[in-house]
Amino acid sequence: MYFTGAEISALVGTYLWPFFRNAALVSAMPIFNSVFIPIRVRLVIALGITFAIAPVIPPVPQVDVLSVDGLMITFNQVVIGIATGFIFNLVIGAFIIAGQTVAMQMGLGFATMVDPSNGSQSPVMSMFFLILVILFFILLDGHLALIGVLAKSFYTMPIDTVGLVREDFYRIVEWASVMFSGALLVALPAVTALLLVNMALGIMGRAAPQMNIFAVGFSITIIAGFYVVLVSLPIVLTQFKSLSQSAFSVAKGVLGVL
Repeated sequence: MYFTGAEISALVGTYLWPFFRNAALVSAMPIFNSVFIPIRVRLVIALGITFAIAPVIPPVPQVDVLSVDGLMITFNQVVIGIATGFIFNLVIGAFIIAGQTVAMQMGLGFATMVDPSNGSQSPVMSMFFLILVILFFILLDGHLALIGVLAKSFYTMPIDTVGLVREDFYRIVEWASVMFSGALLVALPAVTALLLVNMALGIMGRAAPQMNIFAVGFSITIIAGFYVVLVSLPIVLTQFKSLSQSAFSVAKGVLGVL
């Protein structure tokens, strides 16, 4: 059996270029982008996805992998995968910002713990929201739906030297504003309630100066904050579903998936 150099290069490209797109998505999407997940695990997952979809995707260009066009194709596949995962990281970021806002209002801004997604320190309320939305993401099969969208993108955006265009990046940047508006909607009930609590404590302090409001105000604020967060948990799930649907719409629009 004899293979020419072009045939070997084409065979390598058939699996290599889809692997780059899949590996970039796995490295950037929620859950798998945690620093606590070994790189080998991500590679195994990306290889499994690649071997599953490579036989059914459209033929790849007959281009030498190490040529200029081959390197351009590789670059475009990495950008497509990272951009798709980045869209859903913005959804997670909205709840992290909401947790930081609630923690500051409750007086827990000093209470931090390690964020497993990037290894940095984050307020405990941000970690609570992060763990909650990650569980929601898994419960709703968001990771499977995201992989499905990327698999369909090989038909709507085939492997080629042309990848995402400027309008696609503009669309992602414009949608990034949803991260701040979504965080505001999630934190608004707790922020409003805590504002009323602080106003009540301030009125009590003015009406009865002999009472040491500051001695009990901190504990009251924390207890009220936890209670409001507990009551507003259904809003968190509703807002997560809304942001996730919007993120899927943006991702499908960028990748051309109907």
